[in-house]
Amino acid sequence: MGVALIAKQPTQTIHRNIFPTQLLLNELTRQHHQGRAIPLFLASTSEVYGKNPKAVWNEGDDLVFGATTKPRWSYGASKAIDEFLCLACVREYGMKIVIGRFFNVVGPRQTGAYGMVLPRFVAAAISGGPLIVHDDGKQERCFAHVADVVSAITTLMQTEAAFGRIYNIGSDQPISIYDMARRVIEIVNPAATIEFQSYADAYDHDFEDVRRRVPDLTRIRGTIGFRAMHSLDDIIRDVWRGKAR
Repeated sequence: MGVALIAKQPTQTIHRNIFPTQLLLNELTRQHHQGRAIPLFLASTSEVYGKNPKAVWNEGDDLVFGATTKPRWSYGASKAIDEFLCLACVREYGMKIVIGRFFNVVGPRQTGAYGMVLPRFVAAAISGGPLIVHDDGKQERCFAHVADVVSAITTLMQTEAAFGRIYNIGSDQPISIYDMARRVIEIVNPAATIEFQSYADAYDHDFEDVRRRVPDLTRIRGTIGFRAMHSLDDIIRDVWRGKAR
């Protein structure tokens, strides 16, 4: 879910995160008590870390959210509730659940409609620009190809030792948003340009961002030997090909 949608629809953000998860867990719990243990993968998010000041986040770190007056934190907080609900089912009933915290998953058919930055940059470069970079562009993010993430999920769900645990899933190679915009221009359209836009103009006057978001992948590497097979350039080219169809 993009930050643009969170800013515009905070109520729906909370409802869409918590209520479907509760309904699903209710049914899986019923099935579990009837002797049918159905494994569940919960797609969580790096947003649950909030604005934890650590340079690299691991699954045991504290969740540090901002004020409730800032809608941005409603997404991470409601996904954290999903995690609590799932872990409660693991603790109380021994249910087989894996929680994955995604870090900027990108794929060739992803839309930029809700603020997803890389598809938005590629679409802008294809059309001749400009690529709109928010704030100063020095925010750091890590981008993972959807194929690598799907492979990680399926392997985790086939690994008994993974159940009942939380895993960061993604890339641990950070790049600034400005540098990524420049890389998109180099690959897609060298004639495109970059323009800067404030958060207030892009979202809201009270929007609060996280300057750096980098996962510690020690746990998932130790459990399933996870390695991302796609570089950032691979991802950009796949998104470009997807937009060109």
